[in-house]
Amino acid sequence: MFNGGALIDLLIVMATLVIVKQSLLPLTMLYAGPASTFTAMAVGTFLLWRRGLGWKDLGLRWPENWLRTIGLTLLSMVIFIIATQAMQWLADHFFVDIGTSGRFDHVVGNPVAYLGIMALVWTHGSFFEELLFRAFIIDRASHAMGGGLKADLIAVLISSVFFGYRHYYYQGMHGALITGAGGFAFAMLYLWFGRRNILPLVFAHGIFNSLGQTFRFLGIKD
Repeated sequence: MFNGGALIDLLIVMATLVIVKQSLLPLTMLYAGPASTFTAMAVGTFLLWRRGLGWKDLGLRWPENWLRTIGLTLLSMVIFIIATQAMQWLADHFFVDIGTSGRFDHVVGNPVAYLGIMALVWTHGSFFEELLFRAFIIDRASHAMGGGLKADLIAVLISSVFFGYRHYYYQGMHGALITGAGGFAFAMLYLWFGRRNILPLVFAHGIFNSLGQTFRFLGIKD
């Protein structure tokens, strides 16, 4: 059954993510994305509270079994790599890889910038992105369409396409496709175990971003 309230929540958060980022992009490419996720987290928290829900209801829970959590984190990383490498093979045939358009060049050899970007990695780039792009968008989109497997799968596609779009502005279509594929892998994993505990996805996301920024800081090319 169609759920108008869930649809409104979904559209508000997605609009917040787009409007805040696009408004700040002329001023800062580095912080426009993080500013939008920080804002959307506040908006999303309020919307959930208004529905009598919280992030715990969407999967943000303290693990009951840390060994299982570690195992699911490693599994998530493997599946993410497979999905993104497969998409990279396809994207390489049609689009130019522009990397990150110099967005993080200031991190190279700069300890202060590195520490700052790592703070963003473990807020905006792991917890907030997983809670927004996987938990919130999938949950609200699925509920808007009445729930069930079909609604879940459509919600996964919405989440994945939007996640890829979010990275287009500095990675181009090549990067957007690869990021979208990674988002799809994480979205499917969210359907499997993330609704009970999203932390393995948060940890996997954070580890990948941490490795990328550490290699960049050290001047190591991937």
